[in-house]
Formats: sequence, C-alpha cells, structure tokens
Amino acid sequence: MSSGVEKVVCVTGASGYIASWLVKLLLQRGYTVNASVRNPNDPKKTEHLLMLDGAKERLHLFKADLLEEGSFDSLVDGCEGVFHTASPVDFSANDPQAELIEPAVKGTLNVLRSCAKFSSVKRVVLTSSMAAVVYSGKTLTPDVVVDETWISDPAVCEKSKLWYMLSKTLAEKAAWEFSKENGIDMVAMLPGWVSGPLLQPTLNATLEPFLKLVKGILRPVRLLFTRLFEY
Repeated sequence: MSSGVEKVVCVTGASGYIASWLVKLLLQRGYTVNASVRNPNDPKKTEHLLMLDGAKERLHLFKADLLEEGSFDSLVDGCEGVFHTASPVDFSANDPQAELIEPAVKGTLNVLRSCAKFSSVKRVVLTSSMAAVVYSGKTLTPDVVVDETWISDPAVCEKSKLWYMLSKTLAEKAAWEFSKENGIDMVAMLPGWVSGPLLQPTLNATLEPFLKLVKGILRPVRLLFTRLFEY
C-alpha cells in the first residue's frame, strides 16, 4: 500500500475485527480515515480505535445504519478509497432474513449507492467471504476449474440452512451487479476463518467458538463454516 499522506479513505463497520486492523494499518500509512460505527458513543465499540496511533489527528467516527439509504453519504464524501467490511456475522440467527440477509445485501447496496454519488471514490474494496464461493454443490473432480465464476449456489445454502453463507453470497452478487452497472471500480476480498490478536475488547464471532473449545464447553465435530461445534 502506498503512502496515504493527504489521502482520505473510509472503513465501514470499524469496530469489527478485520475493520479495526484496517483502521490501524491505514493510520500507520498516513491516511485520514472516516470510520463508521453503529454507536459512536459506545466506548466498547470506539475506545480501542481512538487509542490508535494517529487517531487523534486523522480518525473521524461516523454513525451509520446499513439499512438506511444515504446513511453513508457523509462518510464516503471526499474519500478516494472505500473499505466495506460491515456485515453481520451470526451462525445461529433466529430470523436469518432480518438478522443476516437483509443487512448484508441492503447494507452493501446502500454503501455502493453512496459511492456512486461522489466522483472522489476511485476504488471500493468489499470484504466478502470464502463462504460466498465454497458451497456450489459441484463435485471437485480433476477436470473442474475453480476461477472467478465459482460462486456458492443460493439454493444449496438455503437447503442446508447455511444462512450466513447465503447472506455473503447474495451480498457479493448484488455488489458486482451494481458496480458494473454504475461504473464503480470494485474488488472483493474473500477471507476464510479469521483469527489473531484482538484490537477490540469484545470477542468476535469466529474466535468465540475456539475459546469455548479451549474451556471444554464445546467439542469439534466438523470444519469449514458448517456446524462447527456441538455441546
């Protein structure tokens, strides 16, 4: 990443694990960072960000709602780069449509709609997920080529009740369609299981099961985003 001196970028969902590290690294590179959080007045969500080197001079917090169109306008205005990481992570949602799918898809589109309004935006980096490509229902035979056309099948996700995987699949699909229709330069990053040192004071969803495993609360049964643990 080049020097960010005198450049402004924004990060959505800044209190999350990946986003917190993004903010830290961007500040280290000299960027001015506009960061969105659901509640800027909640110290559990913001204190670790405000304590980062460079935060006092170059970090600006914004309140934004994934489901509210236009909520990200002030965040994106004047930014060259937009890192969209905000998306719910919940492997046991009671109402998958309301808790996962709608915020993921609508939230992504609302961020992109804001990006389309401002000519300053040169690139959008979408944090998608490995979950958006591994559940295709296809058999991985030697003649199968895995490339950029390889995506998870929503029908497979729905049948198996893999709601988080479905939310990431639909959100990325919607993002590509909107970006192409509106001339937005977008790239998608698809991380797998995310773990490592925490910046935020609360445990993120992907690390919590490992803590419970260490404590003997859960035992492993299967890996790769399916039913990871059982009681």
